[in-house]
Amino acid sequence: MNEPASRAAAAPSAAGEDGVAIHARGVTKRFGAFTAVDHVDLDVPRARVYGFLGPNGSGKSTTIRMLCGLLTPTEGQIEVLGLSIPRQAEELRRRIGYMTQRFSLYEDLTVRENLMFLATVQGLPRGRRGARVEELLHAYALEPLHKQLAGTLSGGQKQRLALAGAVVHAPQLLLLDEPTSAVDPESRRDFWEKLFDLADAGTTLLVSTHYMDEAERCHRIAILDRGRLVANGTPSELTGQLQGRTLGVRSDALRQVQKQLHAIDGVLSVAQVGNELRVLCSPGHGDPAGVADALQRAGFQAEVAPIAPSLEDVFVAATRHREEAAA
Repeated sequence: MNEPASRAAAAPSAAGEDGVAIHARGVTKRFGAFTAVDHVDLDVPRARVYGFLGPNGSGKSTTIRMLCGLLTPTEGQIEVLGLSIPRQAEELRRRIGYMTQRFSLYEDLTVRENLMFLATVQGLPRGRRGARVEELLHAYALEPLHKQLAGTLSGGQKQRLALAGAVVHAPQLLLLDEPTSAVDPESRRDFWEKLFDLADAGTTLLVSTHYMDEAERCHRIAILDRGRLVANGTPSELTGQLQGRTLGVRSDALRQVQKQLHAIDGVLSVAQVGNELRVLCSPGHGDPAGVADALQRAGFQAEVAPIAPSLEDVFVAATRHREEAAA
């Protein structure tokens, strides 16, 4: 996709000399007695895909809305593209795009009409609107659909239209709130390729998701749980911190072995994946021979071997640590 290249050449760098597009410290949001976001610190690098990972209710959407000025934080400081938020939120809105998980364009307008309307709303010069819409129709494979009503599009087509609409004004920062929750795997893969095209052209992308495979695609990720930032780094950095703590267990009696594993000291979680059990252990408890011996003493024969940690393991370890600390 070549469309974002002209935007990258024309747009000035607004992320500051340190290359950080978003800088947040101590960001907190309370709704009455409920704390939705609790003292979150973030540094989102420029021209990267930065992922927010967490279950529903973890504070991802609330954090994104504060970062783009739609919600005022109860506490904390936010700087986005060199602007102080929420004080300069109105100026920021002209430089960001926002895409939600629900299709929010006009279903009774055609694909072209939707993009023309958004180009007008975003203040593109009259003489530029038509050319910009043509660029987007081509870049997002919407040319054959330009006369079709948006409400009749498939899920993947709606997703491409929504992304095209979100970047119609060539934003420097794109915020995406669980954007692939209702599309098939092939459409998701194609969508992520377009996100990387945008990042390569200089756009910073902040993507919230609860899909582990999507989080693995991001340059960096932050894991939120109950409003707190519980992990932050590249996928390889975060999984590397769990080396020696993840085991694979194979047995002819997987379900019974799974129950027994929960009773072994140092085992944090056990999950069946196909014909194998994935076991996450506490620090210092990931010895395969020790786990195999414990199972044998309980009357079970099993093959136990180290396996590579996954982001799911990272998430479980981070959230379990908080549970234990609160106990």
